[in-house]
Amino acid sequence: MSNIRFFDATLRDGSHAVKHQLSKETIVDYCEAMDNAGMYTIVVGHGNGLGASSLQVGLSRLSDREMLCTAREHLRHTKLGAYMIPGFGTIRDDLVPAIEHGVDVFKIGCHCTEADTTRQHIEFLREQGKEVYGVLMSYHMASVEQIIEQARKMQSYGAHGIILMDSAGASTPEMVKKTIAALVDELYVLVGFHPHNNMGLAVANAYTAIQEGARIIDGTLRGFGAGAGNVQLEALAALLIKEGFDVKQDLYAMLDASENIVRKAMTEDRALTDVSIISGMSGVFSSFRTQVLAAAKEFGVDPRDIFIELGKRKVVGGQEDMVIAVAQQLANPVSSDMESYMLESLT
Repeated sequence: MSNIRFFDATLRDGSHAVKHQLSKETIVDYCEAMDNAGMYTIVVGHGNGLGASSLQVGLSRLSDREMLCTAREHLRHTKLGAYMIPGFGTIRDDLVPAIEHGVDVFKIGCHCTEADTTRQHIEFLREQGKEVYGVLMSYHMASVEQIIEQARKMQSYGAHGIILMDSAGASTPEMVKKTIAALVDELYVLVGFHPHNNMGLAVANAYTAIQEGARIIDGTLRGFGAGAGNVQLEALAALLIKEGFDVKQDLYAMLDASENIVRKAMTEDRALTDVSIISGMSGVFSSFRTQVLAAAKEFGVDPRDIFIELGKRKVVGGQEDMVIAVAQQLANPVSSDMESYMLESLT
């Protein structure tokens, strides 16, 4: 099997890991190093996508225009990609300029039960002749039947493929197996998977997705991303080679870029910390990590308790303001009962 597409989100999801402070130099160096390494697309921008730079989720060091134009100038063989969540970005202010800046591939994301919010954006991009994929975020928060229903909607809008985003790193291989297999059976477009590594399962989950028919894996080099990071694409490529897949990606180029460029851009190495493990177990969006740690310090509470409470409330991306509210309540003092949560999650 040789038709596995790697969507490289190192310069998008990795932005979360450095509080959206990626430098122009890093974008130039990375695009030059990876331009001929077999990535299907290199997605560039703020961690939350086009139009997302804000006080709420983080101000970007560079504008969307600066990042996209810089990447476009240094990508000659690889498609330039961009991500957008309706509500953060708009067609007029963000998609139209992105097209003008040379973006080839778009990913339009939403919470896993809100595909309706992506319709006009996907249809617009198809009318413009662009390649576009629907992304269902935090898919663990919906049933397989609901995911199929939402994916069918995106397919009907014209999406070339549907990517499930394990935004909280909450997946188990069994969850991946059931959901990906169902989507592959029900859809006629490509199915993809975007794993996070909060519980140390990103590579295993990506491999399981491939075995069940996923043809797109969306990840980063060195796991550079929100929370505990993403699936480490160079590790996945090595596994696929070991298992006899006809891998088109250049493993050595990936390893070199990981060591020489991404490692230097990272302010801390991706690792399974207590906070990342709890956020994955709680099913809370990995990008909440920065806000949770800051709120925990400000209010003198345990960040793990914040994640547990956010998980109970089923908070999703875009509800970052809930972090402060929960921290305040925990400091009053109202603390989460870990044992109670564990029992509730098993019933």
